[in-house]
Amino acid sequence: MKDFAPISLVGTSDYVLVVHPSLPVKSVKDLIALARSKPGQINFGSAGNGSMAHLAAELFKLLARVDMVHVAYKGGGPAVTATLAGEVSVYFGSGPAVAPHAKAGRLRAIATSGAKRSRTFPGLPTVGETLPGHEAVQWFGILAPTGTPKDIVLKLHAVIVKAVGTARVAQQLAAVGSEPISDSPEEFAAHIKAEIAKWGKVVKAAALSFE
Repeated sequence: MKDFAPISLVGTSDYVLVVHPSLPVKSVKDLIALARSKPGQINFGSAGNGSMAHLAAELFKLLARVDMVHVAYKGGGPAVTATLAGEVSVYFGSGPAVAPHAKAGRLRAIATSGAKRSRTFPGLPTVGETLPGHEAVQWFGILAPTGTPKDIVLKLHAVIVKAVGTARVAQQLAAVGSEPISDSPEEFAAHIKAEIAKWGKVVKAAALSFE
């Protein structure tokens, strides 16, 4: 908030909640019931301690009042590999990373993490449909150094909005599982502030430490 001048949000991307096929669950409701019956016995993976995939699962735990064990990996690739191998049973992964495995039956996709159903996975419900309040969306934006003249910020914003509205950029964003979106510098700043507050509460409530 101090070091950067927000210009515009560019895209947002939902996570996909997947489980290893050996886990006897086909829905968020099933997963919650199983986790409550086996406290501390179900592992979930993440792309790293403090990553968005980690926080998405921690929010899930808090809202569902379940105890699952976090296993951090060094990136999304190793986390997907571990879930495929059954080292962990639950994972919030990016759509492009888990979609091929879900389609092949190597993983079971049970929900997406956005506020509304995903265009990429239209048949899947959101986690929030079963667990109100759960929303975990990765977002991408463009910022400049703080102190950048306002007229420069506005010029950059205008160009970015125009680019995001083109079919070419929309297709490229879709290829990485992201939906194009743009907003004003003020709206983007408010979004960042709200995200910091939201996830700060999750970190505090879950007593997480990233040292």
